[in-house]
Amino acid sequence: MSFAELSAMSNFTFLTGASHPEEYVDRAALLGLSAIAIADVNSVAGVVRGHARAREIARQVKERLASDLIGPPAPVKGWEKERQVFESYPGGKARRKNGTLASEELEGLPGSTRAAIETGTEPAPLETSAAILNVPRLIPGARIVLDTGFSATALPKTRKGWGNLCRLISRGRLRAEKGDCLLCMDDLVEFGADLALLIHPPQERRSKGSAGPPRQEEARNASRAESLRSAWRTQANRLSRHFPRDCHLVMSPRYDGQDAERLDNLVKLAKQLGLPAVASATPRMHHGSRRKLADVLTAIRTSVQVKDLGRAALANSEQRLRDEAEMRRLFGLHGKAVDRAARLAASLAFSLDELRYEYPSEVAEGQSATERLRELAHEGLERHYPNDSATERVRNLLEHELALIAKLEYEPYFLTVYDVMKFARSKGILCQGRGSAANSVVCYCLRITSVPPEVGSMVFERFVSEAREEAPDIDVDFEHERREEVIQHIYDRYGRDRAGLCATVVHYRGKRAIREVGRAMGLAEDTVRAISSQLWGFFDTSGMAEQRLREVGLDPGDRHLSQTHELVSQIQGFPRHLS
Repeated sequence: MSFAELSAMSNFTFLTGASHPEEYVDRAALLGLSAIAIADVNSVAGVVRGHARAREIARQVKERLASDLIGPPAPVKGWEKERQVFESYPGGKARRKNGTLASEELEGLPGSTRAAIETGTEPAPLETSAAILNVPRLIPGARIVLDTGFSATALPKTRKGWGNLCRLISRGRLRAEKGDCLLCMDDLVEFGADLALLIHPPQERRSKGSAGPPRQEEARNASRAESLRSAWRTQANRLSRHFPRDCHLVMSPRYDGQDAERLDNLVKLAKQLGLPAVASATPRMHHGSRRKLADVLTAIRTSVQVKDLGRAALANSEQRLRDEAEMRRLFGLHGKAVDRAARLAASLAFSLDELRYEYPSEVAEGQSATERLRELAHEGLERHYPNDSATERVRNLLEHELALIAKLEYEPYFLTVYDVMKFARSKGILCQGRGSAANSVVCYCLRITSVPPEVGSMVFERFVSEAREEAPDIDVDFEHERREEVIQHIYDRYGRDRAGLCATVVHYRGKRAIREVGRAMGLAEDTVRAISSQLWGFFDTSGMAEQRLREVGLDPGDRHLSQTHELVSQIQGFPRHLS
């Protein structure tokens, strides 16, 4: 059972995490990890992207294995050659200085890539490597940070645990200003059931210094640190009492030369608390090459320039995703914590694949949803085609749709939409369904759409498909001046606790990327304006960018400008906030 990373922070911890969820999953596959948990601060916004990427890797590997049975291996899309990976690492293309290579540059590279760098030979195509056969499992989760600073990574064990995690985060978001989350220990205790809780050790806070006498200030700092440790221990004890089988203590290195002593102390702390210790690299980036971008994100978040970050800047590029061999080397005699992480990951059976839309029951007692939908559909058919005037084709289409809807158990969805539109019409509120629902005879019979089956050639599978494995999508337009009446009806009938607010993710594109990265890098305002004035949409990373820089009087060969250009390219597509 190979190592699993249980607390990776993606760029959905906005302006802190320096890698996409998809990049973590790709990297985990290359490093041979059995699983990886995307755990952003008080958010699950990034887990779906990681999950989708893991599914895509699984599909590609399945195709690769199938092709092996019938002929020579075919390159897998996205993984054609290890050269692409090889050249992306520090020390890739320009890997040697004076004929030698610093050993730290080799840390974290796959074995074949490390060998290629050490020998100076061309890396072998990835399709010949066993790494392509590794499909890491995505474990959804979140790092819950309370108002006291106490934090624990929460990983759902079951579908109920996932619901508890979502309700916990929702409570914190509703309680705080937009963009913030306010949670206390009572909330975590209330919603902590069916979650694996990885408790992070207390933070070692650095002193900002004082004008007072050094000895007095040192004594005050020591007293303050002891008070914080005592408060943390009280909260950890309370959580472990409520969930004795589900709490663990996270052991993670800080790469500051004091990890051996720190890990020894964490093992002692775990024994005192009666908790098993699990290993985690707690990465902020999938690869060390993102260190500069991580500092830029910190500068943007704190509204300072990179050169003024001081201790807020990363000391090194070590806070990255690591493979099992590296973790065992870092943890030394505490290798059992690495094993526990793998076992815990294997025990977390919940997957996002289990989630389905769950609509309320719109049927009377003693009647099934299938019977109710069929009854309404045939009533509508008789209304549209009185005296059995419906053609054989229309009747066959209706039966085909009802059979497929019943097979996929989508009846509650259609009945819910029907109920909402029935209310609107009872109040004289204009409403009309549109989009792919127009391909459905059932929707026509329920008066969701007004497009009769005789118009055009209806293809129901454009609307509901067994192959797509996703619920249908009915768009309904309501009279805009009375739309609020419909919304209030939904609240009254189903409850506000069953209503969800969707968010859109605002990403970095060209102008915003140049503006914010440029300021963080200390470019003058007129320089930032000059560059952004030449761009539309995404930042141009081709040779055209150099020409445009020259047109506004800038030197593309300038080291500072070149560095900024590279960072702007990296940050494009990063999520910045939810809207």
